[in-house]
Formats: sequence, structure tokens, C-alpha cells
Amino acid sequence: MAVRKNQATLTAKEKRDFVDAVLELKRLGRYDSFVSTHNTFIVSDTDNGERTGHRSPSFLPWHRRFLLQFEQELQSINPAVNLPYWDWTADRTANSSLWGADFLGGTGRSSDGQVTTGPFAFSSGKWALTVRPDSRSYLRRNLGGAVAALPTKAEADSVLAMATYDAAPWNSSSDGFRNNLEGWRGVNLHNRVHVWIGGHMATGMSPNDPAFWLHHCFIDKLWAEWQSRHPGQGYLPTGNTPDVVDLNDTMKPWNNVTPADLLDHTKFYTYDTGF
Repeated sequence: MAVRKNQATLTAKEKRDFVDAVLELKRLGRYDSFVSTHNTFIVSDTDNGERTGHRSPSFLPWHRRFLLQFEQELQSINPAVNLPYWDWTADRTANSSLWGADFLGGTGRSSDGQVTTGPFAFSSGKWALTVRPDSRSYLRRNLGGAVAALPTKAEADSVLAMATYDAAPWNSSSDGFRNNLEGWRGVNLHNRVHVWIGGHMATGMSPNDPAFWLHHCFIDKLWAEWQSRHPGQGYLPTGNTPDVVDLNDTMKPWNNVTPADLLDHTKFYTYDTGF
């Protein structure tokens, strides 16, 4: 059984293996489809059609499937690689080990946001963006530039305490665990982290930044923890709900997996904290 670990506990070899697998997917031309897919499923409350990846109950199972697909791609390069998670309630500064030159590299330079350190710097010759919001082909970040502070453990705990998974109208105005975790109301967890990193992470093309995977791995871990805390609660809605994915509806773009198929993450992996 694969075990997803806190990035702060990774060995030097585990960091290298993760980075090397990501770079190899990029070299092989298999990385950018993830950027395109994520950008396609940035849908607002007012867009016509079904909301799947964001602003809807399926935000969490959709990203769980998305991460599983990416993790399987990494493991096709190196079977020993598992997705690590970034606990941003603990590693809260631009000086955290996550942003070291031996891992993800640091913030962007002040003139244009270009990341100039680490393996994903444009100057490395290995990380040129092809699916991008403008003509600039280099990765951009602005750590802590748009919002001063990452979410705290107390804020995360306040969301984990919410007993109801989701509620009508099943969008960015809903109350419940999912929407407070996603960040459209309340203390703003997931969305705030994207904005804190800035650059490409503040766009629909956020997987251009490999930090995306570590951030969303922690979001997935928080969902697993919520499930452990509230065993009597489950995914909502369960049926006949317009414009969103019900419990047993298939999710695009895969069309062969439902939220119900993804509720038990231990079929695929566990976390180093015991669930």
C-alpha cells in the first residue's frame, strides 16, 4: 500500500525521485495534459452545464481522481514515487524546505515573477510552459505577495469540525465542509493557498506549478481526516440534483468513475498519520 508522506519528512533521495519523475513526464510530453484538463474544469456558478471540478460537491472526489491519475503517471516513471503533501498549517513561510533549491525552488523575482531557483526554473532548460495564460513560458510565483498568511491549524480544525459535507444550492455560496474547505466562504483554506503562492497557482492553469500537487494532496488528506472524524456523514447530494455530480453519477472527463468509487482512499493509498 502506497503511503503519502509529509514533504517536510522526505529524504534527499525521495525529493530527487519526485522531482526527476515530474521532469521526465514533462520531457515526454505527458505533463501538460494535466494543466489543460484542470483549466477546462474551472467552471463558475453562472456557467451553463454541470459543475464538476470546482464550486460543487465533486470538488473533492474530482481532485482525488485527478491526483491518482497523476500519481500513477509518476509511478510509471519510478514505481517508488508517491505524492507528498504540504501541510501549510505548519510550513508557513517562503523559507520552508518546500521552497528549497533541492525541491520546488523559491518565489519569483520581483520584476516579473519568474522562478529562478530550483529544478523548475526556466533557466534549467527543463520547465518551459506550453499551456499558459499568456506568451511567457516561464513559471511564476509571488509567495505571500497577495495574501500575507497561510491558513492556520485552528482555521483548518474549524472547518474539519463541520458535520455536513455540503448543502444546497451546491455551489460557491453553500454552507458545509466542502465549500468552506474549497474556500468560497468562511476562513478560506484551499483558495487562499493558491493566492498566497500566486503566479500560475492563481490561475486555472495552476498545475503548471508542481506545488499544485502537494497542496491538493493536503486538501485530500484533510478530506480523509474529515471522513475519519464524521463516520456517520457522507457525500451529498445523493440523487436527482441538477448541474452537479450526485453520489453515483460519473465524473467528466473520465466518465467511468463516480464519487462513490472514491470515498475510501485506503483502497489506493494511506497517509503517514494513520489514515
